[in-house]
Amino acid sequence: MNCDICGKKEATVHLTEIVNEQMTKLNLCEDCAREKGAQMEEHFGLSELLSGLTDMGTAIEPEVAITTTCSNCGLTYQNFRKIGRLGCSECYETFKKELAPLLKRIHGADRHIGKVSLKGGKTIKDTRTLQDLKVQLEKAIQVEEFEEAAKLRDKIRDLEKKTKTREG
Repeated sequence: MNCDICGKKEATVHLTEIVNEQMTKLNLCEDCAREKGAQMEEHFGLSELLSGLTDMGTAIEPEVAITTTCSNCGLTYQNFRKIGRLGCSECYETFKKELAPLLKRIHGADRHIGKVSLKGGKTIKDTRTLQDLKVQLEKAIQVEEFEEAAKLRDKIRDLEKKTKTREG
């Protein structure tokens, strides 16, 4: 299959665009795909997308965003917003406060949970559930919701028994 744009080279990239609920499929060679990607970056840049997702007015003070700089690579938060990429792994820690709302909006959470294998998944899932229940129990006790705390305590005990039965 030849490229839909140049018609000369073999299409190795298959692009599906959806604009105003209209789907268009393009079969592109590497050169035309690279050019198309550059055009899309100009019109719909990652940095613009990230800027739109951040809440500069509510999440952080503008002065903080300008002056916060990664001590490892020297990237400023303002530059991150322009280019849409972090400079190094230290940037995650440096810009943690600024990135948390952004990550939560994109991924639905501000921490990575990861995937669990089918083999050990049940045990790991139960461990996470136990941790969550214990946190809920502590909160219920702090606000003196003792009936809720008793229900949570019972759930914890039941889950611990199931886990021990499965292991033993």
